[in-house]
Amino acid sequence: MPERTATIASRVGLHARPAAIFAEAAGDLDLDVTIARQGEPADDAMDAASILSLMSLGAAHGDVVVLRAEGEGADAALDSLVKILETDHDAE
Repeated sequence: MPERTATIASRVGLHARPAAIFAEAAGDLDLDVTIARQGEPADDAMDAASILSLMSLGAAHGDVVVLRAEGEGADAALDSLVKILETDHDAE
């Protein structure tokens, strides 16, 4: 299963606006994407398209998360999602 790591760039972490942007992008994919904090078991990963899951993840600025997806186009989809997480949406 392809996976990528990303460092949360938004100054307030993965909350409110950054979480909404990310959840929408993940939900638009024809793949099931999961997210977990680095070091947590893959079985504890949450639905990346769920804003509630993202908010409960508690990922702060500088935290590293792991994204996983399986299926056709998973590598490209994960690359695009990493770019979203590694952009400071609070600065825009």
